[in-house]
This record gives sequence, C-alpha cells and structure tokens, in this order.
Amino acid sequence: MIEDDFFATIKFKSGEEIFCKVASSEEEDRIVLLVSNPVIIAEIKGRTGIVGYKVEPWLKTTKDDMFLINLTDVLTMSESSDQEMIHMHQQYVKHNDKHNDGSSKYKLNRKMGYLSTIDDAKDILEKIYKANNSKS
Repeated sequence: MIEDDFFATIKFKSGEEIFCKVASSEEEDRIVLLVSNPVIIAEIKGRTGIVGYKVEPWLKTTKDDMFLINLTDVLTMSESSDQEMIHMHQQYVKHNDKHNDGSSKYKLNRKMGYLSTIDDAKDILEKIYKANNSKS
C-alpha cells in the first residue's frame, strides 16, 4: 500500500542529500520509498552570505522522474513544509517538463562536428592509438 506523498529531504548513508516528493510503500518484507523528481539543492554564496540556490537533477544521465529507494540506504529523512524549497522544486519540475519533450532548441548539423558510426569512430581511434604507440 502506498502512503500519501509529501516533500522531504533525504540524507543517504553515502552522504548524498536530495529534496523530492516522497511516498512510502511496503513490499513483501521491506519498505521502499518512491521518490519523484529528486534534486540536489546547493547554496550559492557571495561575499555577503547566501545569495541563492542552484537546483540540479540528482541523476544527470536519465530522463526518468520516479525512483525506488530502499529504506535501508537512508540515514535520515525530514518532511519539509518549507514553502520556498517546495516552490523551487515545483518550478524546477515545471521548467524541466517543458524542455524534456524530446525537442531541442539546437538543431544538429554537420558543422557542429564529425558524424560517424560507433564502429567507424572505434577504428579511427584504434589507428591513432597504434600510430602513437609505434612511435615510442
């Protein structure tokens, strides 16, 4: 059964810290957290102290927005009622949804670089490597 979701900061045993929307679920003999749009929030500091926040995705190489986390990997979790943090998270998610529709503001073309297949690129790199090693 999935419990009602809430915003929270999660600190993992690894030291990582994320802010996300969380729901918990009991599966068989373990409790898992279903986290939605987890982000890392870093303070930006200037000479006068904190001047703002930087919000970035927790996992940068995926477009997924929902993740299962074992509760055993969590050091602590704190439910958040901080409206500023919640608003920053919601603005980030809203902005990200606009830009993740598969379109890009940049259109790829040949002037941006050399286009090749993986096999062609591998062959070229192997030739360069062998040429450099034979000179030694």
